[in-house]
Amino acid sequence: MSVHLHWFLPTGGDGRTLVDRHAYTDGGIRRDRITPVSGVRAPDIEYLAQIAKAAEQLGFEAVLTPTGTWCEDAWLTTVALTQVTERLKFLVAFRPGVISPVLAAQMAATYQRISRGRLLLNVVTGGDSTEQRRFGDHLDHDRRYARTDEFLQVVRGVWGGAPFDFHGEHYQVEGGLTALPPDPLPEIFFGGSSAAAGPVAARNVDVYLTWGEPPEQVKQKVDWIRGLAEREGRTVRFGIRLHTISRDSSKEAWATAGRLLDDLDPETVAAAQQALGRSESVGQQRMLALHGGSRDKLEISPNLWAGVGLVRGGAGTALVGSHAEVADRIEEYHALGIEHFVLSGYPHLEEAYWFGEGVRPELAARGLLAAVPSPLEGVPAVNGRPASAPGGAPLLVAGGR
Repeated sequence: MSVHLHWFLPTGGDGRTLVDRHAYTDGGIRRDRITPVSGVRAPDIEYLAQIAKAAEQLGFEAVLTPTGTWCEDAWLTTVALTQVTERLKFLVAFRPGVISPVLAAQMAATYQRISRGRLLLNVVTGGDSTEQRRFGDHLDHDRRYARTDEFLQVVRGVWGGAPFDFHGEHYQVEGGLTALPPDPLPEIFFGGSSAAAGPVAARNVDVYLTWGEPPEQVKQKVDWIRGLAEREGRTVRFGIRLHTISRDSSKEAWATAGRLLDDLDPETVAAAQQALGRSESVGQQRMLALHGGSRDKLEISPNLWAGVGLVRGGAGTALVGSHAEVADRIEEYHALGIEHFVLSGYPHLEEAYWFGEGVRPELAARGLLAAVPSPLEGVPAVNGRPASAPGGAPLLVAGGR
């Protein structure tokens, strides 16, 4: 089992700080308590294209694109980026409750043809009723998962290429059909830590995603979902969602984490924790429990730092350390059965290079993934010069600057 590396596309904005442009006060609806934020980059298509191209060049397989009130639409944004990339896949997040499953199946099929097979799907059931109601969805937490179960059954049914009927509590479909099914079928990623989520994953998904909890807790989740899937006669693969701060030395990496922490004043942290504490998501509550809203002892496991979760929802932990140390932790999770690593960092452009040029070679050296081929591979040496100096031009020697 090899490692699959994915990066993140910050369609809600990016920057050199953990405090985003919405600052979590009232979900960003009212702007009276928002901390002024500097160093924030708007998610314009040119900047997102830079990140996508960097991810492709650095050997990431795909980029996860989020969904929600504060993000650009994931479908439209990523299909635009397929036109400026060649191999990169797009892990498109979407909410089942706000779109017809037959239409979603048709959209996925069209996307596969436009992108030449580069779509992956990330199903987000939703853990916040306030957010769901903005989109006209008024189901409670457990009923949202029951609906997701039916949604995925319909999607897979209409991908079969023949008229499909379905009669459930949430969907009634007669003759549902995707005239030209997607080829290949997109892999379906899904996350959820509640009792209602587990059976949905076991019955329907290809990859179960967990947020970055300590290894022992991740192992418990893997064992839980694997057991449920076995009862369904299925096999589910596993992935993890983490941030990264990787540097040439451990000291440099922890200094960067410290600088991000220094940006967070107590009022910002308190407002974020208050907002995040209202989430119905069991996974979000597990993230909050890792630090309890305190800056003390944020290294909750070797090289696993919970500082991100002080102000940000969703994935709240980062791998922090030297390139070798971060590779060690990835290898540790991999030994537990984790195959897909969906990573990110602030800012996403710069951190993609830190990870791609630092950690990826470490993982390749350990046999966990293939090395990224050099764009100069196959370029012959000229006049005794290596291919890194094409045309025999003299190599430049740095002058210590």
